[in-house]
Amino acid sequence: MFIAMNRFQVKKESTADFETVWRDREVHIDKLPGFVSFHLLRGPEREDHVLYSSHVVWRSKADFEAWTQSEAFRLSHRNAGKGPALTLGHPVFEGFEVLQTLDAPTESKAA
Repeated sequence: MFIAMNRFQVKKESTADFETVWRDREVHIDKLPGFVSFHLLRGPEREDHVLYSSHVVWRSKADFEAWTQSEAFRLSHRNAGKGPALTLGHPVFEGFEVLQTLDAPTESKAA
């Protein structure tokens, strides 16, 4: 698996707008081969911003790279940078190859 993350420093006064942009956007990523899951994370509040991260799990790094070259990627990012600046600078990308995964045990239905 491969995890693609973008970290955003969102201006404190823009958090509601930032969350609305993500919640109301057209979703194209879920139709691509290798897509596993997406999470938008809200992190700690700092003096001048709130940290957010988009967290996408892919079956493989190759699936992620195919996404970045796809028409769905272009459609998903076509409005990026338009409108008022909600963040302090550009997002910071981080990509991780998954080395180990632990899942919670499934509960027995007989119990």
